[in-house]
Amino acid sequence: MQPATVLQTFRLPFLVLTPVSVLLGASIALASHTAVDNVMIALVLAGAVAAHISVNALNEYHDFSSGLDLQTNRTPFSGGSGALPDHPEAATAVLITGLLFLLATMAIGSSIIVITGISILPIGVAGIVLVATYTQWINRSPLLCLIAPGTGFGILMVVGTHLVLTGNYSAPIWPVSLVPFFMTNNLLLLNQYPDIGADASVGRKTFPIAFGINKSNLVYALFMAAAYATIVLLVASKQIPFSGMIALLPMPLSLIALGGAIRYSSRIGEHPGYMAANVAAAILTPLLLGIAIITG
Repeated sequence: MQPATVLQTFRLPFLVLTPVSVLLGASIALASHTAVDNVMIALVLAGAVAAHISVNALNEYHDFSSGLDLQTNRTPFSGGSGALPDHPEAATAVLITGLLFLLATMAIGSSIIVITGISILPIGVAGIVLVATYTQWINRSPLLCLIAPGTGFGILMVVGTHLVLTGNYSAPIWPVSLVPFFMTNNLLLLNQYPDIGADASVGRKTFPIAFGINKSNLVYALFMAAAYATIVLLVASKQIPFSGMIALLPMPLSLIALGGAIRYSSRIGEHPGYMAANVAAAILTPLLLGIAIITG
């Protein structure tokens, strides 16, 4: 076993999205001065990070075992980490690690259910199914593949965190969760552009493969507009404080990323600055929103 290789498959820089989602989920509870148990926050964060590591490691293993890794042109944001093509002997260790983190997610979720009750069970089950089926099955359905990332990091993590901390579904949490839903869907959508040919060769059917770049750009634009419009509507309806408008600041980054997608199409991977702008927007928007809700 090569620990460094296994660690590389965790895709550590991308794990930052998980604490951002948990923070956003906790923000309304914290802003309302609800008595928040720090142990519960730690458990939720640990379970969410374990799930993220699991899906990353399993995805790396399946991409390698299917031969996909040998066909992709890796960029800093797409095409995998390159860990297993460089160290194929670590493949079994990566698979085992991914499964162990999935079991850890289930164990942490079970602990939360014992402490808080079964209300979180449907969200937990949905999360486990999402992790276990993402690479092998969800990536073969264009529409499921399109919305799966936002469902996981937006709705399940954000709403689930809030439910664990408060014991209820307070009204603002659902529209608030739509912001990372749309932004995270866009994050993964754009990252699929450079891999269209390679993904198609192993039977994947992502949205760009099924419907083409032009329609994918249109969906990106609609999701972007929906995310930022949701923020404005939340402020206008006074469900979140006016300071929530600060979450609109990353919008130029999304526009830059969309411009790169329109200009370079599937060759956007050759211009990583546009993909970096996309990643930054997906992280900064919910982060600023969460901070604004807590402090406002």
